[in-house]
Amino acid sequence: MEDEVDRLVAAWRRERPDLDVEPLEVLSRVSRLARHLDRARRLAFSEHGLEPWEFDVLTSLRRAGAPYQLSPGQLLTQTLVTSGTMTNRIDRLAKKGLVERLPDPSDRRGVLVRLTSEGRDRADQSLAGLLAQERAILARLSQNQRGDLAALLRQLTAPFDNIPG
Repeated sequence: MEDEVDRLVAAWRRERPDLDVEPLEVLSRVSRLARHLDRARRLAFSEHGLEPWEFDVLTSLRRAGAPYQLSPGQLLTQTLVTSGTMTNRIDRLAKKGLVERLPDPSDRRGVLVRLTSEGRDRADQSLAGLLAQERAILARLSQNQRGDLAALLRQLTAPFDNIPG
């Protein structure tokens, strides 16, 4: 079965036979798949009235376990955005009633961000929708193939995810 990357690679091999374009066979597919996944995720989230960034913040809080709260700094670490961006996101989610700010009992100047019951429901519903979308995407692969693919992708992503600082 041929795909768009096969055509792209063939064109580059024809036009630039002096270059080894083999990395494109893997990484262009990963890039294209990421775009398809982004579309599927946006659809799954929009069905529950969420934007992808809202899902990221809400599910970070949900994964924290009861009482579903984190400091803004912990949210920064999990979502990889700047503090200004996180402040804006927390403000917007609080206005929607999906999170609330609470004083941090261990730091008089600190604040904790807590998931509301509505935020928890939205996080849970949108996660279920996302998983249904992603199961459909992976349906052509056997369980062993999915495991092999996950292991291979882990080898590529782990060095990026474990860079200090």
